[in-house]
Amino acid sequence: MHGYTPGEQPADVSVVKLNTNENPYPPSPHVLSAIRSITAEQLRRYPSPDARDFRQAAAAVHYVEPDMIMPTNGGDELLSLVVRACAGENDRVAYLDPGYSLYPVLANMQAATPMPMAYEICGQEWRVPKNLGDLNAAVLLIVNPNAPSGTLIDLATLEDIARRFSGLLLIDEAYVDFAPVSAISLVKRFSNLVLLRSMSKGYGLAGMRFGYGIAQAPLIAELYKVRDSYPCDVISIAAATAAIGDQAYAQSIWKKVIEQRQWLTSQLAALGFGVPESHTNFVLAQVPAGMDAASLYQQLKVRNILVRYFNLPRLTDKLRITIGTPQQNKILMQALAELRDRENSPA
Repeated sequence: MHGYTPGEQPADVSVVKLNTNENPYPPSPHVLSAIRSITAEQLRRYPSPDARDFRQAAAAVHYVEPDMIMPTNGGDELLSLVVRACAGENDRVAYLDPGYSLYPVLANMQAATPMPMAYEICGQEWRVPKNLGDLNAAVLLIVNPNAPSGTLIDLATLEDIARRFSGLLLIDEAYVDFAPVSAISLVKRFSNLVLLRSMSKGYGLAGMRFGYGIAQAPLIAELYKVRDSYPCDVISIAAATAAIGDQAYAQSIWKKVIEQRQWLTSQLAALGFGVPESHTNFVLAQVPAGMDAASLYQQLKVRNILVRYFNLPRLTDKLRITIGTPQQNKILMQALAELRDRENSPA
């Protein structure tokens, strides 16, 4: 099997890093205050096994009960738990493709069968395959908004899938803070549905590795049976609790990212890139005719600008670009304009 390949993490902080979808802005000031308040006594002891304070804070934000919240060591741990609990040897783990490249890795770790379901890509429109809810699979994983395209599946479609699918449906909402709608309204209606949420993107806590699931309490209780004893450390619990409690700050940051996403999309389109409408903190840009995406990625890297290139079917002519600060986005666009002009200039 092939393991998951993470994006580059350069040690040089001067690099314009637009490759792994981190939030370009720092977390709430309350986060740093919470971290500074950690005592030696707290570090000496094991943390709360269920991250009680965070469960209560997240439940208040989402208007659910605390026993419907499951904190995890990053959203990836929740994915691992779901596959571990629900998919045994030769069971099918279905997922939309292109999607999060960790999904088939998790299936292979369980000796389960990866079952990619291809998006229908028509120009810049990404369509969900028909009859997705009728699949014979133990688990169905859907990133919504999608990575790497940034496109959004409407609630009516998700509801239809949840109603018809007989296995466990996980909707990965790692990027939903930048989208107009969430599927959280479906959780109380479907006992086989888990929502994944991340503190990495919307809350600027990628370095803390903290995520959580939202599902009906009986399902959460079953997933607790297969998780680690203390998956979230005392510092990450304090930081995540402070971050989710400061909704005013978080929403102000989401607004800035969305505004920059709109600006970057229009600038890329003006240079001839094809960009589907994104509901995330990144865009998927199809390079103009005559340009090579892999070469463009390398040329940007030489200029200390990192974006993400996937050498995968249907993605080889595209670059995934994280939304940065206004300054970072301008540096990127200036470089792309210069490289395009060089490409088009007479030899």
